[in-house]
Amino acid sequence: MKLRQYIFTLALCITHCVFCMADDEVDFRANAPKQVVVGSPFQLTYTINTQARDFRAPEFVDFDHLAGPYTSQSSSTSFVNGHRTSSFTLTYTFTLVGMKEGTFTIGPATIKANGSQHTSNGVRITVLPPDEPVASSQSQQQQRPSSRPQQSYENPDNNVSRENIFIRTVVNKTRVHEQEAILLSYKLYFAGVDVAQFTNNTKLPEFAGFLKQELDQEEIQTELEHYNGRNYQTATLYRTLLYPQHSGDIKIDPAQFEAVLRVQTRAQVRSIFDDFFGSYANVQKMLTAPGVTIHVEELPTGKPSDYNGGVGTFSLNSSISSQEVKTNEAITIRLEIKGSGNMKLLKTPAVDWPEGFEAYDPKVTNKFKTSTSGVSGTKTIEYLAIPRAAGQYAIPPVTLSYFDIQEGKYVRLSSPEYTLNILRGTEDADASTVVQQFNQPTKEDITQFGTDIRYISVVPWQMPVVTKQMVAFGTPLFYMLYVIPLLIAIVLFIVFRKQIRENADINRVRYKKANKIAQKRLKTAKAYLTTGAKEHFYEEIERAARSYLSDRLSIAMADMSKDNIAEILRKKNIDNELISEVDKVLSTAEFARYAPSSDTQMQQIFEQTANLIDKLENQKL
Repeated sequence: MKLRQYIFTLALCITHCVFCMADDEVDFRANAPKQVVVGSPFQLTYTINTQARDFRAPEFVDFDHLAGPYTSQSSSTSFVNGHRTSSFTLTYTFTLVGMKEGTFTIGPATIKANGSQHTSNGVRITVLPPDEPVASSQSQQQQRPSSRPQQSYENPDNNVSRENIFIRTVVNKTRVHEQEAILLSYKLYFAGVDVAQFTNNTKLPEFAGFLKQELDQEEIQTELEHYNGRNYQTATLYRTLLYPQHSGDIKIDPAQFEAVLRVQTRAQVRSIFDDFFGSYANVQKMLTAPGVTIHVEELPTGKPSDYNGGVGTFSLNSSISSQEVKTNEAITIRLEIKGSGNMKLLKTPAVDWPEGFEAYDPKVTNKFKTSTSGVSGTKTIEYLAIPRAAGQYAIPPVTLSYFDIQEGKYVRLSSPEYTLNILRGTEDADASTVVQQFNQPTKEDITQFGTDIRYISVVPWQMPVVTKQMVAFGTPLFYMLYVIPLLIAIVLFIVFRKQIRENADINRVRYKKANKIAQKRLKTAKAYLTTGAKEHFYEEIERAARSYLSDRLSIAMADMSKDNIAEILRKKNIDNELISEVDKVLSTAEFARYAPSSDTQMQQIFEQTANLIDKLENQKL
């Protein structure tokens, strides 16, 4: 008896859990087209995945209720690898019609299922105006999407007109500042024709003068849009973000897309079925998207000294691992740049570490998201340094300047100034660490010999006795053996002293080796050019130009802005033409690897950089 009660109680618990799980998985939702035409009926459906009752629809205030609700249900069961899977759908269907233009919202419906009430989502529907009337019946046949295409016995392509299918070049703005993002889209419009597919014969423009950031192309979906008095089905074929790199009017060339259309024809009728259903032919049609001109305004004057081309809206947060450490302990400063704009082109700000700190290359982590509104996200930079001497030190603020598009002015962000208290570490501990590091053998340093016992010779070793005098005392050869080594030592001392003095001048050493290092990088870039490694090629070209100018002009890499380089070259009485060429090569080398380019353009960039280095090598810098 007790066993039966136990089984009955367990069954009730299991049944209750099943109902609770089913309640959590109830899916009740509304579906309707996003766009409809005035006077054209459409269907609104409410579906739920379980048995339900007491369905209550919302009021259709802005739509005319023609029919419904019609109730239908479907269920299915399948067995896969011994697992049973079942599904159930209950659908309520309404037929509505929009009576006026505008965007309207239909509220949610309610229903009871599994002992509780559930609410669906609301739907938002845009009601478009109908096609505008035309003057003649012939024009009406060409422009109405519901009319039958004009037929031809000879060429099916004659059935497709410019009004039936075309592509627009859509940009979100035509007047921008330098480095301000532009969203460009190629949008297909078609009515009265059936687009079967697009071929690979697509020709996009080069987008010269822009840095291009392509957007991920999702699955193409069509929507209804009213354009030039007619309703078209539309689909976005291609989208990209463009960042203009210079001011002035920049023209984007036309693009071409080849589509395969399914067109109805009037071929010879062979049976009553051909006459009833008609016949179709596939037609390849080249569609051209028109070009567009973008007016790019130059950034205003008064650029901050630390401005490096940032355009957008950003924020800067800073933190430090500790402000009191011992010598030889690491300190980390963390910068976090958030915002939206040309974040991929933001330069890494430099930290001015005090003298006596051993600094390492910063670690940069980018978490960017590219959307139709531009590039947004976070750029995290971690600076690591180790103090080698005790004392009080101050780390100046780290600054970041950018041009704010919304406010139309330059904005400078700054981190706080950090005061560090460096305590003296334990000298013995440091010494023992060093001794252990350099004197303790590793596994690779120990060599295994054949045996560990060696024969020890017992024969005493005797120094050989010189029995014959090789050089007589007081002879000229005797004195030469003393004088010659002394002269050699004096000459070596003079030579090495001069070399040590020259090596102590770091700027002079960098100056002398600038061309050698640049030619080595150009040689590496030439190899990448031959193999077609575009990204590595532009990286080496940029390094060659920047490292050469940094070494010849004694400029730190953190201060390598085009304005600083131009100012130093003017002070050295360099021609304005050569200064302009330096600016052009730096701009091209900096942005070319992000922009599309051909092999011919890569060869031209290589030759321009090599010629520039040769010209600067002949100048007295």
